[in-house]
Amino acid sequence: MELVRDISEELKSSYIDYAMSVIVGRAIPDVRDGLKPVQRRILYAMHEMGLLSNRPTRKSARIVGEVLGKYHPHGDATVYDALVRLAQDFVMRYPLVEGQGNFGSIDGDSPAAMRYTEARLTKIAEEMLADIEKETVDFIPNFDATLKEPVVLPAKIPNLLVNGSSGIAVGMATSIPPHNLREVCEAIEEFIKNPSCDIEDIMKHIKGPDFPTGGIIVGVKGIKEAYITGKGKIVVRGKIEKEGKRLVIKEIPYMVNKAKLVENIADLAKEGKIEEIKAVRDESDREGLRVVLELRDEADADVVVKKLCAYSSFQTTFGIINLALVNNEPKILGIREMIEFYLEHRRDVVRRRTKFELEKAKQRLHIIEGIKKVLEDLDNAIQLIKNSKTPEEARISLMNTYKISEKQAEAVLQVRLQKLTNMEIGSLIKEYEELVKLTQELEAVLADPKRVDTIILNELKEIKEKYGDERRTQIIYEEEEITDIDLVAEEDNLILVSEDGFIKRLPLEDFKVQNRGGVGISYGMDNLQCVSFCNSLDKILIFTNSGRVFWINASEIPKVDRTSKGIQIRKLVRLENDEKIVSIVGTRNFEGYVVVLSPDGYIKKIKISEFENAKRAGIIASSGEIFSVVPLKGREVVVTTKSGYAAWFDAEEIPEYGRSAKGVVGIRLREGDEIANITCGASDLLLTLTENGYGKRTKLEEFRKSGRGAMGVIAHKINEKTGKLVLSEFCGKELFAFSHEGYCIRVEIEKIPIYGRNSAGVIVSKKGIKKALVI
Repeated sequence: MELVRDISEELKSSYIDYAMSVIVGRAIPDVRDGLKPVQRRILYAMHEMGLLSNRPTRKSARIVGEVLGKYHPHGDATVYDALVRLAQDFVMRYPLVEGQGNFGSIDGDSPAAMRYTEARLTKIAEEMLADIEKETVDFIPNFDATLKEPVVLPAKIPNLLVNGSSGIAVGMATSIPPHNLREVCEAIEEFIKNPSCDIEDIMKHIKGPDFPTGGIIVGVKGIKEAYITGKGKIVVRGKIEKEGKRLVIKEIPYMVNKAKLVENIADLAKEGKIEEIKAVRDESDREGLRVVLELRDEADADVVVKKLCAYSSFQTTFGIINLALVNNEPKILGIREMIEFYLEHRRDVVRRRTKFELEKAKQRLHIIEGIKKVLEDLDNAIQLIKNSKTPEEARISLMNTYKISEKQAEAVLQVRLQKLTNMEIGSLIKEYEELVKLTQELEAVLADPKRVDTIILNELKEIKEKYGDERRTQIIYEEEEITDIDLVAEEDNLILVSEDGFIKRLPLEDFKVQNRGGVGISYGMDNLQCVSFCNSLDKILIFTNSGRVFWINASEIPKVDRTSKGIQIRKLVRLENDEKIVSIVGTRNFEGYVVVLSPDGYIKKIKISEFENAKRAGIIASSGEIFSVVPLKGREVVVTTKSGYAAWFDAEEIPEYGRSAKGVVGIRLREGDEIANITCGASDLLLTLTENGYGKRTKLEEFRKSGRGAMGVIAHKINEKTGKLVLSEFCGKELFAFSHEGYCIRVEIEKIPIYGRNSAGVIVSKKGIKKALVI
């Protein structure tokens, strides 16, 4: 068998043919009228059907049938989809079709079936088709060569720029944003008057894209890049207003689905990523878009807006690709080239229209000249016609006698008797003079390119006045980079970790100050493992019992309701099996030291900067187990045991070691005793608390400074009534005491009385104390 052609060559050739068919025949708009073939065929078919803006609407199914039967031999769904898009005012900056019925919504709702909707051309669409009957554009045979269709529309409107376009072809895509008609017209006027104008001159008129849905463009760098190269990216943000303790979204970015945006924001609030939002409502109606975000009392509105920009489609990136067909070839164009090609098209249209009108005027002038010549000898002409036996003989006699053409003679014979009155003859002579003047004017236009440009300028001025409107999309000229810190409202928080690995962040305001000896309020955990105080802007160091450390941003921990369980800590850091969190320390810039204490009393200090590379995977913080880690502050250190003993020594006695060291002896434990707590500070009073809820303040001067490595002295009288010691802290302003049963009481420390070392203290928390925190 003879090999006719290699299959790879055949596939390559066929694929290129297919690709060009899609590019030219479906997906990419023409630079001259900004329309794809299906859109052009829809507008032309509606024009032929007489569906003008001042006529009644017609069923969409009827329009689709007309387009399919005459010009577009593809699926009806594609035609109807294109028709719907031309009518959607949230997609088209200047809709070309006026729809009646359900044509879809910004929520992504589908339009009604074509049998239920009706449509007609808008007034601005009529400008796209103006003068099409004057041979202003080329026509080609339709798919079955029974009719003709236009290759391009005359396009008195610079549609490619004002309505933009989007489409995906084979190996390429177009994404041209819409612009403001008034600005585009002014830019074209500038180009006509100053053909050597640069991008800066054009951007004095066209500030940037102008989307039908409004919004805000952040920064001009991407706009300028796209206008110069034809490609660029712009950041588009919705518009939001503050109304009391509410934020109201009034505008959203172009092509963003409102319903999905609302759902997305609600999910973010539920997940705790935007914890400041407590409710989301869509109150949009016929008057416009309105999405209400109810904020919590303590919420910072500016931070909420930044979070919306960072986490949701309230802020999107619009990629500009100015790809259009130029002489049936796809090209990426800068805005100057787009204006230039459109202007060339309009010049060609005006010249062709002028030629057509000149030809019509000359034909009419030719007829009028013949009639005028005969009217000058009217009596003889009438007698000549009367003496003729047939119309044919009369026509030949007129031609021979008055030296006129056959058409002129035919026109003379068609003149009605009433036209022979003095008034009608006068109007005929006036028409003759006007035609002479008109032909001279039209010939002058064709002879002078400047006259053509003047006509275009006048048309642009008229279009601008009739259809121009104010810009909808605002432009912020300085780009705002949203950092992680911008997304967090600065506030003091508590971080709680449970024994089963749940973590959450709570504002201090969730706990009201109460009197000593009360029950407190529920905090959503009955098996608290660790509690820490931090600022929402802090980075938090997370230390585990196995000697490892991690760090994350405090803001990554969801701020949830007080009674919520929180999220699994394993979603934030990579804990091993049976690894428990023992301490959390907040830091802003990895400066200073922390003190690391092991369960058997070994102690060391280490620079916080050693943990900067810990991140989520974790690194070693100590070679042995860790009982507790506290920031090193003040001059004094007190380590206490569960049996009520305290070792007090100077912070200077703690040696500095690296991450892999265990340290030196900080306290020697008595048999059967265990570490209760470590505190660093500089107060004259020491607060001690027991597991059954007893507490007291003791003057530090009552203690003997034993030095590092000692067994310590009695700090709190421990018995069956008090239970074991759980906390010793240098006194601050407030105490948060967490019970075994999931209650927390917030007490002013000055309300706790001062007793001696051997005292058992007074009831601070009725429910007992498992963990406590002093701030």
